[in-house]
This record gives sequence, structure tokens and C-alpha cells, in this order.
Amino acid sequence: MIASAGVQPSSAETNPVVEWHAHGLPWYALRVRSRWEKCVSAALRQKGYDEFLPLYRRHSRWSDRVKEVALPLFAGYVFCRFDPARRLPVLTTPGIVSVLGAGGMPVPVDPTELDAIQALMKSGLPAAPWPFLKVGQRVRIDYGAMEGVEGVLWAIKNDFRVVLSVSLLQRSVAVEIDRDWLLPIAG
Repeated sequence: MIASAGVQPSSAETNPVVEWHAHGLPWYALRVRSRWEKCVSAALRQKGYDEFLPLYRRHSRWSDRVKEVALPLFAGYVFCRFDPARRLPVLTTPGIVSVLGAGGMPVPVDPTELDAIQALMKSGLPAAPWPFLKVGQRVRIDYGAMEGVEGVLWAIKNDFRVVLSVSLLQRSVAVEIDRDWLLPIAG
């Protein structure tokens, strides 16, 4: 694009990424190399892309100390908003393995699922990765006095938890919620 003398092009005209944001492009899940999530996220941000890397805090024990570390909520994945027809600059970012998709075409993440994860991150509530479970799915207890018992998951101890899922990744996270915060959804 050529600017006439004395007139500067707008940032949307000079930076296609800014223009994409204006059009509300969908989010895509990027598969990244193991333990490269933070590096990929920073590189995408530096390139001007809208990226999202949800993190959770966990205490890790070393031989001489215990330290709180921030880890990716969805290990091996970073979310990014971009035009799928212009995905080459995203794919050439060091650490990115692929864009999740089907038939060689990127598949966007369900916006309501990602909005829920973003709301969780903004809330500051404690969260942690959780196995991807479907309603009524049989589970096996893997720890404690009932280890090895199989059944259908209805409740976890006496705590109320809301499990937020990203279907495309087949991953979920659980957040502990006060019972008074919950309302039934009319079916």
C-alpha cells in the first residue's frame, strides 16, 4: 500500500494482524513442542498476534526447596487468533508443530468454550488441569481407600466443581465453586 505525501497509513493498513482483530477472527489451537508454550506465546505476541496461554499455579518440590511455578493449563497448546488463509507466519514461529484441524484445514476453537476459559483466568479462582470427562462417563478411582473401583462420576468428595472443556483439545479443567454460585440450566 502506498501512502500519499504527508499522510501516514493507519496501523490496520500497515499491520495485517491489527486488521484481523478488527474483523473478530476465530481462535485456533496450536500444538507446540513440549515445554515451549511460554516461548511460543511470547514469540506470537512479539509478531503482533493475539495469543492466549492460560496458566495455573502449582507447588513443585526440589531437593532443597518448594517453589510455586506457573504451568500451562493445556500442556502442549497455545491459542492464537489469526486468518487461516495467512497462517504461514504463525506456522514458522519456532516451537509450533501444527494448527489443530481436520483434512489439512485449521478448525477454530468453539468461542463459548474459550470465553469460559478466559473468564476463569480473569476470575483468579484456583484451577488445575482435569481429565476430559463426558457426562455419565464411567471412571475409575485411582487413589485412596477406593483405588481401582469403577463407577459413574457424579460428585467429587463433597466439593462442587465446574469442569470447563475444550472439545477440540479433548482437555478439561476443574474449578472449585461455592454451591451458592451455581444455578440450574433449564433443559
